[in-house]
Amino acid sequence: MNVKGAIHLYGAHIDTDVILPGKYLNLHTPEDLGPHCMEGLDPTFTQRVRAGDVMIAGNNFGTGSSREHAPIAIKAVGISCIVATSFARIFYRNAINIGLPVFECPELVAAVKNGDEISADLMQGLFVVNGTSYQAKKFPPYIQGIINAGGLVPFVRKQLSSRESFTTTS
Repeated sequence: MNVKGAIHLYGAHIDTDVILPGKYLNLHTPEDLGPHCMEGLDPTFTQRVRAGDVMIAGNNFGTGSSREHAPIAIKAVGISCIVATSFARIFYRNAINIGLPVFECPELVAAVKNGDEISADLMQGLFVVNGTSYQAKKFPPYIQGIINAGGLVPFVRKQLSSRESFTTTS
């Protein structure tokens, strides 16, 4: 999948409590969570972001609580992927589980400015900014399948559905 958009640049140690403040944990749908994305750090974020934009951050993005609400809100607002120097382990897994691609590429993070235009081939982990290409590690096929399906739950449903159709036609 190819995307093109603007970069929204943030620093290191961005906590899930600023990505989605705790007062919104009673909300559960992407439509309800998205409008509050980054509210604890950047109250105008949702007014500036457009579908396809890319979030870039420093070390340890998504530190803090293990809530899935944070990556759901980021995906719901239209961010196509996140590139960071590194991710908090649970945030990284939660992002994959909801179908939000996350890449580690310190060289890209160090080279960009807020608002730069970026294009990306998410299947290959290839990013181009200001005429320079950056290569992140691409996902193995299984993880790419989860992302392509829109998350772990749709991926498993698809797998079970294909098994059921196979067993009923055999």
